[in-house]
Amino acid sequence: MASYDFGMVGLGTMGRNLLLNIADHGFSAIGFDKDTAKTRLLEESATGGTTVKGVNSMEEMIAELKSPRKIMLLVPAGPIVDSVIKDLLPLLQEGDIIIDGGNSHFTDTLNRIKYVEDKKIHFMGMGVSGGEEGARRGPSIMPGGDVEAWDHVKPILEAVSAKVNNEPCVAYMGKNAAGHYVKMVHNGIEYAIMQMISEVYDFMKRGLELSNDEMHAVFTKWNDGELQSFLIEITAAIFPKKDELTGISLVDIILDKAGSKGTGKWTSQEAMNLPVPLPTIDMAVAMRDISGYKDERAQAAALYKPKTKSFSSNKEKLLLQLHDALYAATLIAYAQGFSMLQKASVERQMDIPMKDVVKIWRGGCIIRSAQLEIFTAAFKKNSSLDNILLDKKIAAIVKKKQAGLRKMVQQFATAKIPAAGLMSALAYLDAYTSERMATNLIQAQRDFFGAHTYQRIDKEGSFHTEW
Repeated sequence: MASYDFGMVGLGTMGRNLLLNIADHGFSAIGFDKDTAKTRLLEESATGGTTVKGVNSMEEMIAELKSPRKIMLLVPAGPIVDSVIKDLLPLLQEGDIIIDGGNSHFTDTLNRIKYVEDKKIHFMGMGVSGGEEGARRGPSIMPGGDVEAWDHVKPILEAVSAKVNNEPCVAYMGKNAAGHYVKMVHNGIEYAIMQMISEVYDFMKRGLELSNDEMHAVFTKWNDGELQSFLIEITAAIFPKKDELTGISLVDIILDKAGSKGTGKWTSQEAMNLPVPLPTIDMAVAMRDISGYKDERAQAAALYKPKTKSFSSNKEKLLLQLHDALYAATLIAYAQGFSMLQKASVERQMDIPMKDVVKIWRGGCIIRSAQLEIFTAAFKKNSSLDNILLDKKIAAIVKKKQAGLRKMVQQFATAKIPAAGLMSALAYLDAYTSERMATNLIQAQRDFFGAHTYQRIDKEGSFHTEW
């Protein structure tokens, strides 16, 4: 007899934790995985008094779910998702709901929506942010697609999501593949902020010659102020951690080659297709790529012998400027991501509610920060704001903080410490606030060598010159 409220396919750490979270909030939860060890661990991990069951047969899970069946997939993105959907469809009935909660590319989600719609099955693409702990205790959840399906799953998702001021960090993100699209841009912003924090760390370490204990103190202090965020918080927590094998700081023995699952790259690629400028996210992706060339970097360092300039005699002043530089550049990175969502909302007909996006990112997700409260106010005032840099209150903040960013870009260059993220954020600000750019010369060049034509400032139409 059907008695379970919610089903999960894939009981890895994320799937297990989210299902346990659902059960903790009073819903009966059932999970499927071929691995018997994972289904056993699910049941052993359940809170006493909750209703949780693990099964190794998809047919058994489907049979025990209440109608309309609500089934979430948390399996690796790509062909595995399509394989699971194909296995599920013969077992489902009209009106049942499939939710892909993995990091799927939004174009795959669009294809899956088309694939199931003639079978009268609801399909939702849903971004989930917050990592393993977020899944267990309260993530930020970004569902999009079928509105009727959203109405069915809304009570469950609102219950299990993170809460800020008693408001759930979940909302309907829009039509079609909006859920996965919003999560993709979230991850792009995440790339940018992580890159800039690493640049600030590099300057503290090599330019200011701070110890790990001193950097722990600085980031802890910053997290108690206007820079408060999850990424600043975990950065502070990294420095005291000792390696169990050597007893030295763990961060100092981690190889400087960054991994990537591709979502930052997806953001940059899609931004170029729209098109919308995301230079800080682009540079974050590029710097991870450069980090992979470890052997070549070692050869280049031996060849060029760059000598880092020390600023250790002026630490306090530079730390204040670093703080403002990171604050301003982080705000600009958010601005780039938000502008992409606004453009995509129209171009891809997703109707993304920006005020809700910003609201649900305030808790549970990786890029949650105090700044999001400022952005929430801006989008409440003007939900169609093309770029948050056009908001008067935000502009006042940027004007105040940009001096630190400008000064630190100079100091990074002088010290020969790479700061692609911070520099690109400043370049974006200067370009975006320039009423007239030098692009007229580029247009003249294009017309000179390719007869591509140009427009004039004094009359309408396209023109060509025999140079």
